[in-house]
Amino acid sequence: MPRIAEARQPAEPTSAEQKDRYRRILRAASKLGAEHGLERMQMNDVAKEAGVAIATLYRYFPSKTDLFVGVLHSQIQRLSSAGADVIAVGTPGERADAVADVLIGAGRGLLARPQLATAMLQANNAAQLQGGREYTEANAAFHRVLLRALGVAEPEDEDFRMVRITEQTWYGVLVSVLNGVITAEQAEADIRLATRLLLGPRYDGPAAVA
Repeated sequence: MPRIAEARQPAEPTSAEQKDRYRRILRAASKLGAEHGLERMQMNDVAKEAGVAIATLYRYFPSKTDLFVGVLHSQIQRLSSAGADVIAVGTPGERADAVADVLIGAGRGLLARPQLATAMLQANNAAQLQGGREYTEANAAFHRVLLRALGVAEPEDEDFRMVRITEQTWYGVLVSVLNGVITAEQAEADIRLATRLLLGPRYDGPAAVA
């Protein structure tokens, strides 16, 4: 099990030098996590790979959970930034498919490095129980990506609920692939079907078109 985070909140990098160290830590964690997974990766090795003191690593990431949720957050941020250019705003009749395209693309990126994907999902689950800041921020960023794909500029509670359920379904499908229950091809078909069933009636149905 990942080490339980300390009571204090992780520090936020502010200066250019701190942000550079922060990014190096995330890159090191991505590399070592892809090689060793959550359990076998050591924080000391991350600090060494990133070229930072172990105290600096723990200042920003008090635990492996914080670290791998941070890696997940950074990947979601890249997806969000790219989405400004490549994610077409969904129009009635195709909004569910637009979300499916986002989730399938993100899933392919995660599944390309299975051990890292498993580590991030394990950390995300642990962070959900702890209710940490990184978990909250990562999920909020991902929800914004999905809402933009849906073409929802001013989301209501129901919109947030729909993308949250869709996200949880997506996580479950990814876990099934990582556990060898289904293939990546089956996962993509499942994700597309799930988005149509969950989102189609609200965003692509007659009420949405009207």
